[in-house]
Amino acid sequence: MLSGQLYLASDPQLMEERLRARKLLNRLNQGDPDDAKEREQILGELLGSLGKDVYIEPPFYCDYGYNIQVGKQVYFNFDCVVLDVHRVIIGDRCLFGPKVQIYTATHPVDWKVRGSLLEYGSQITIGSDVWVGGGAIICPGVTVGDRSIIAAGAVVTKDVPDDAMVGGNPARIIKRLDKGENLDDIN
Repeated sequence: MLSGQLYLASDPQLMEERLRARKLLNRLNQGDPDDAKEREQILGELLGSLGKDVYIEPPFYCDYGYNIQVGKQVYFNFDCVVLDVHRVIIGDRCLFGPKVQIYTATHPVDWKVRGSLLEYGSQITIGSDVWVGGGAIICPGVTVGDRSIIAAGAVVTKDVPDDAMVGGNPARIIKRLDKGENLDDIN
C-alpha cells in the first residue's frame, strides 16, 4: 500500500488496522473536550508522529492514522477527513478550515482493474505555514509548498509552489504571495 502499488483494501490486516483507528477516533470524537491530556494521548496513539501544540477539533476522520505525520502548532477545524492509505506529511504551523479533505487514496482508471476492487495511493506533502480554507480538497500525490494558501472550496489536483495562493476547481494560482502579484490583474 505504501509503495503506491495496487492493493486490496479488504485485506484482513488492513481491515483490522482501520478498525483500530475507528476505535481511537470514536474516543477522540466522543471524548471530553476539556480533557487535553486524554486528547493528546489518543492522537499520540493514532497518528504516525505528532508535534507539540497540535489541536484537532472533533469530529475528525482518517483511515489508519499511522500514515499521518503532523508538525508542531497545527490546527484542524471541525469535520476534517484524511484518507491516509499513503503518507500524509504536514509541516509546522498549518491551519485547516472545517471540512477539509485530504485524499491519498485513488482508484485505477481502467474499469476492469477497478472492478477487481484494487486501489492505490499517492503521498501528500503539505509544507509549513500553510493555510487550507474550509471545504478544500487535496487530491492524491499533491505537494503544497511552504507559506501557501488554498482557498476555501478549492480542489487541488496539482502541486502548489511555495508562496502561492490557489483557488477554484481545479485549483490554479491566483496570487503569488512572495511577489504581491494578483494573477487575475495581469492575465
